[in-house]
Order: sequence, then structure tokens, then C-alpha cells
Amino acid sequence: MIIFIRRHLAVKLFISYLAIILVGAVILFAATRFTLPEAFNRHMGMGFAGTGMMQGAGTGGSGMADLFTNFQASFNEALVLAMAAAGLAAVLVSLLLSRGVVAPVRLMTIASQHIADGHYSERVQTGNPDELGQLAHSFNQMAENLEQVELMRRHLIADVSHELRTPLTAIQGSMEGLLDGILPATPETYQQIHQEAGRLARLVDDLQELSRVEAGATPLEIRPAQISNLIQTTIKRLDPQARSKHIDINTDLPDELPLVLLDDARITQVLTNLVSNALQYSPEGGGVRISARQVRDEVQVSVSDSGIGIPAEHIPHLFTRFYRVDKSRSRQSGGGSGIGLTIARHLVEAHDGRIWVESRGAGQGSTFSFSLPISR
Repeated sequence: MIIFIRRHLAVKLFISYLAIILVGAVILFAATRFTLPEAFNRHMGMGFAGTGMMQGAGTGGSGMADLFTNFQASFNEALVLAMAAAGLAAVLVSLLLSRGVVAPVRLMTIASQHIADGHYSERVQTGNPDELGQLAHSFNQMAENLEQVELMRRHLIADVSHELRTPLTAIQGSMEGLLDGILPATPETYQQIHQEAGRLARLVDDLQELSRVEAGATPLEIRPAQISNLIQTTIKRLDPQARSKHIDINTDLPDELPLVLLDDARITQVLTNLVSNALQYSPEGGGVRISARQVRDEVQVSVSDSGIGIPAEHIPHLFTRFYRVDKSRSRQSGGGSGIGLTIARHLVEAHDGRIWVESRGAGQGSTFSFSLPISR
């Protein structure tokens, strides 16, 4: 019986209502027991002892005692009947109230079971603006977030499958061509296979890096550093790529920039990704400009290019994994695995910074910027 009560909220509420009714009835009965003689004495205008005997002698006193006894009996009878009627009404009201309280909880229990089974579109009604209504609203928010996470998981699996299939298909086709004698066994053929295998290895490395930064498992050695030094290191690293396309890299760096809290290796990785993208999407003979400036308690770094630009409708999605503005552009000509900007966003946010992109439209270049907090 106790186990049954513990497992059912409606039974607990019903018993609590009954306990309140019982306490009220006991108090009512005790109060009338002690106050009835005094009230009778006051209204009848005679002295009357609590034991039921009149203060005085004679038949009048005996008659008054009988009158009080009969009055008390009739009062108790009426009181019992009234309490029985009130108790019955209270039981019915308690049943209705307990069912009304438990019904939304039961619906949320059923909905949670459906969500546990993988039906993430399940929702509950949010009726009254009370605590149960707020709980239902929070439940729906949780279900919506779970549905979004599941949708992102499915998209991620589909995207990863597609990205892995591209180099694997190229490697498999080349090997079949070699086995069938269609492709010549020349260094150029082996070089092509080697390039596709390298693309596959880089994609796997990027996916591992993405999983670490999204899970917050990337260790950071944050310390005060000068961002200008990292910018110069990045330019030296990418100078061969800039020379191959005859692109000039210009800088606009103030002489006295404050120290910034950062991890040298990770922010260099962010800069390398942004500058490399700027070089890749800029035409031959174009230009790339790197600037830095202090804005309140942050240092903002911007990488601008004279490249193909970004249409406004694509800007909100640029930092989404595997997102590409030009769907027809191949990875070989279109810029790597498609998750470099996603990794950059997570690394900047891990430094309590922000990253964003601006572009006036197609053919008018773009500017990628990020900010980092100043060292105090």
C-alpha cells in the first residue's frame, strides 16, 4: 500500500486533501465541545456548569439540564450530518482537483516516453501560466532543442559521408583503371592517387579537430601575447601561396597594441585559416589586407580580400560546418574540407571572443574579423 502511494502523485494529493479535511473536522468537533456549554449558558441567561448540572436547586434546574442535554444531542447530530455532507463534497472536489493537477504531469510523462523512443516532434499543450504551464513550456523547449540536435546529427552524418565519398571514389576509380589497364602506370597517375589520399587524410584530421573544439576538449595555454607577432608569423608562412598568385599582403598594425589573452598556436591557426581563404578567393594580382585595432576592452583583427565576395543570404551560414557558397565548386578548387571556419569560430569563442564576416556582395570582396579580450 505504501509503495502504491509513493508511486502515484494523484493518490498523494488525495490523501493530503483528506488529511486537511480530517484535521478540520477534529478541530471543529473539539471547538464545539468546549464552547457549546458557555454559549448555551450565555444565551439562556442562566448559570450552567460544564458538567450539565444547573447552579441552583429545584425542578427548574433539572428541566434546564434536560433541555441542554437534548440541545447538545441535536447539535451533535446536525454537526455529524453536516460534516458527513461536507466530507463527501470535499472528497469529490479533491478527486477533481487532484486529477486536474496530475493530468498535465501524466501528459508530459507520456510525451517524454515518446521522445525517449526517438519521436522528437512530440509536444505538450501549455495552458495556464502557472508552474505546470511553465514546466510544459520548458519541456517543449527541451524537445525542440533535442529535435534540432538530432537534425544536426543527421546532417553531419550525411555531410561526412559525402565528403569522404569524394576522395574515396577518386582513389577507387584510379586503382580500377590501373588494374584494368585503362590508366597508365605513370608517376602522374600515382601522384593523383597520392593527392586524393592526402585530401582524405586532411579531412579526417579536420573532423577530429572539429570534434575536439565542439566538445570543448581542446587544451588552451592562454597567456598575454602581442597579436602583431602572430600576424607577421602567419604572413611569412603563407608568403609562398601569395607569391604564386602575385597577391600583395598589406598590414595596418598600430605601433602600440595592448597585449591580448590568447593561445599562440590556436590563434595562429585561426589567422592561417582566414588569410589562406582570402588568398584562395582573391584573383591573381589582387590584394589582401590585415589590420588590427583596439575597440574598448578588445582587440579586433580583420582580414580583407578583393575576391569574389559573399551574397548577403549566405553570410549567416558561413561558419556552419561543410557549408559552401558555391555548391558546384569542388573541394580541390573551392577551399579544403569546408569546416575550417567552423573550427575557427569555436577556437575564437573558446578565448571569450567573437568572429564575424562582412561583405558588400558578390564581386566586392569580404572581410573576416574576430576580437579577443585585452590582458589586464
